[in-house]
Amino acid sequence: MIELPVISEETAKRPKKPSWLKVKLPVGKTYANVREIVDKNKLHTICESGNCPNMGECWGAGTATFMILGNVCTRSCTFCAVATGRPPEYDEKEPQRVADAIKLMNVKHAVITSVNRDELRDRGAEIWYQTVRKVKEVSPTTTIETLIPDVKGNWDALYRMIEAGQEVVSHNMETVERLYRPVRPQAKYARSLEQIKRTKDFGKRTKTGIMLGLGETKDEVYKAMDDLVENGLDVLTLGQYLQPTKKHIEVAEFIHPDLFAHYKEEGERRGIKYVESGPLVRSSYHAEKHVNV
Repeated sequence: MIELPVISEETAKRPKKPSWLKVKLPVGKTYANVREIVDKNKLHTICESGNCPNMGECWGAGTATFMILGNVCTRSCTFCAVATGRPPEYDEKEPQRVADAIKLMNVKHAVITSVNRDELRDRGAEIWYQTVRKVKEVSPTTTIETLIPDVKGNWDALYRMIEAGQEVVSHNMETVERLYRPVRPQAKYARSLEQIKRTKDFGKRTKTGIMLGLGETKDEVYKAMDDLVENGLDVLTLGQYLQPTKKHIEVAEFIHPDLFAHYKEEGERRGIKYVESGPLVRSSYHAEKHVNV
């Protein structure tokens, strides 16, 4: 008689990953070329550090989202796969290396993000500014989206980050207001909304991303949309949260593609100019489409 493994009650309650969350493995010549350039220039990408499910598709198309200011974050968000701790000193030559890589890859639209650097007085704003300026210098036809962190109300740092000439400025809300404490313990819902509003008032195209499947209700998603419209949001991305390791917050629910389609319609009906919504959508997915919406 074969003995079956014992399944705990807790494990039995966890939702099983559905078929629509299958992703393609990263392969191909273009993917290998991007891999070589990233490694040679000693660069970090959120594609790798964040375990992005679209890495194969995006790298295969010759694009990547660069992560500056190191790969150790001062925050301890329970959804994120990026390492947490005391970051080392940042590299002042990084802006030039990022710019050179973008030129070498012939990137038409670059996405740049970073870890949180709360220990720095300027939150890393000067490196942000110099990186965008260097990219514009060496590759003037490249459009840029910067996915910037929470500056903890340091608005001078925010303005320095966004005045370098990038076309799109993104700051992710990540989740609905009720779930901020368990998901983003060092962030504040109202503060992130204000950061988006200040970015819009500065004259930038604004963008944010929200993960679904953490236990939010439809009404909470609708409220988040209304709050974002009120604070000047242009572009919203909605994607399925996927637990990166057993140490991270668990998936409460896998959202069906039909509901993602409904949220897209609902967001645009409420006044958001462009909504990218689907199980595998991430904040930088199809980012080139968001420049002129």
